[in-house]
Amino acid sequence: MALIPAVATERATAKFVFTHFNTDNGEGIHSTVYILILGLLMSQYSMVGYDASAHLTEETKNADKNGPMGILTAVGLSGIFCWAYLVAVTFAVTDIEYLLDTNNNAGGYAIAEVFYLVFKRRYGTGTGGIICLGVVAGAVYLCGISVVTSTSRMAYAFSRDGAMPFSKVWHKVNNKEVPFNAVWLAVVIGFCMALTSMGSEVAFQAMVSIATIGLYISYALPIFFRVTLGRKSFVSGPFHLGKFSCLIGWIAVIWVALITVLFSLPVAYPVTKDTLNYTPVAVGGLLVLCLGSWVVNARFWFRGPVTNIEK
Repeated sequence: MALIPAVATERATAKFVFTHFNTDNGEGIHSTVYILILGLLMSQYSMVGYDASAHLTEETKNADKNGPMGILTAVGLSGIFCWAYLVAVTFAVTDIEYLLDTNNNAGGYAIAEVFYLVFKRRYGTGTGGIICLGVVAGAVYLCGISVVTSTSRMAYAFSRDGAMPFSKVWHKVNNKEVPFNAVWLAVVIGFCMALTSMGSEVAFQAMVSIATIGLYISYALPIFFRVTLGRKSFVSGPFHLGKFSCLIGWIAVIWVALITVLFSLPVAYPVTKDTLNYTPVAVGGLLVLCLGSWVVNARFWFRGPVTNIEK
């Protein structure tokens, strides 16, 4: 993180890093408040995935304590390192217009161009920047492994409860007790979703928004029911927030409701079929599909998670 601004021959000022808004962005968005709101999407996106600890609790020792600690640790470390990384890279940004130009060395991919230019200007070659980009790619790969792992465990759990199509296929485990079929299901679906970035940037951005909003909604729903219907009947485990549980729960629910609305706003103006944010359509359609499936079919046979521990 410190390498990029240290190698850079030209650095942005602290005022630029912490107060500048790129209002001349070519997207028709000139409001600093609106830009700040849209910028929250990537910060929220970088913070998702900490629920992986919850999905792996069946494979975790002392899960009732280590599971929550894993979530808190993931959130804390992600916040610290993501902020430090963004600040370090931003100090190396001096020409936003050029970084976004599709005719530059990286084809308009700003982060890649920043890495390349920093080493090119210092040493006459951008090889060091390519190596740094490789480190980032490695980190993204590890994130992908985490996503595949948690997704496969969710698919396994849902299929074990009979809640997925072809459940008998996905809930099988191999001789090492790994849900092998569910892992490959997660890989194939993730690969197909990533292919959208090659065809439409708008579609890919919408998919990122959908994934972010969908995950946060899934986080907020159990919290909402905990602070409402289950406020008096909920039995806390060994790790809990004590008297602050309801307060923090309501803050979380309100925050998720807020960002769900914000991330459904257009990301470019004027709004056309190519710039329309399809997130509310996709998320709303999915909610209607799920609720419709429950009302028409699932409520007659689904009885909740299968219990495999005798009381």
